Amino acid sequence: MIATGTATELELRRDLARFSKWLYRLGFMPGSSGNLSVRMDSDTILVTPTGCSKYLVKTDDMVLVDLEGRKIAGSRQPTSEIGIHLAIYNLRPDVNSVVHAHPPVATGFACAGKALDVPLCSEAVMTLGPVPLAPYATTGTAELAASMAPLIPDHTAILMANHGAVAYGESLLDAFLKMETVEHFAHICLVANQLGSPCPLEEPAVGQLHEARAKYLRNSR
Repeated sequence: MIATGTATELELRRDLARFSKWLYRLGFMPGSSGNLSVRMDSDTILVTPTGCSKYLVKTDDMVLVDLEGRKIAGSRQPTSEIGIHLAIYNLRPDVNSVVHAHPPVATGFACAGKALDVPLCSEAVMTLGPVPLAPYATTGTAELAASMAPLIPDHTAILMANHGAVAYGESLLDAFLKMETVEHFAHICLVANQLGSPCPLEEPAVGQLHEARAKYLRNSR
């Protein structure tokens, strides 16, 4: 049994199935869309399979691959968007989980060519920072990962033009919460713009929030 930290492979498989169902129920992964992964160790990741409803996915469906996307174990094939996950893991050794989803409001912003990078909400500044928009590239291709690569090191969530969103963090729970916050922030931005009077935070306030976030991260370690 492989283990990451104190979690065994079976526990991580169960977590992937559990969070998959949560994301499906939130409406973030309709049909067979979306995918999740966790880092098993320095050389391998466990990922959801391709062509599978995230509501129906089971622990035995998960696929073990190396950091070049080659299947090591599993009865199914890994997600066709494995390149997104590999790009993030290879560029961010601090990341242990990746969630790619299609939350409807955030995806609407991506389809409108708009990033979520205006500091309208203190919570979003604290937990996400700006969420940039990666240029369009065809799903399931190396070009998609390449379009995101310049943005991965300095962000924790990214919108993909005409596609969806990806969030990543130190754990599956962390990545899930960031994806949830991306959609929440997108909804706030939509309402603020519909009201016609969005009021971004000024730079001194943003700086104070960044300082508070840095202090929180130091104290939580």
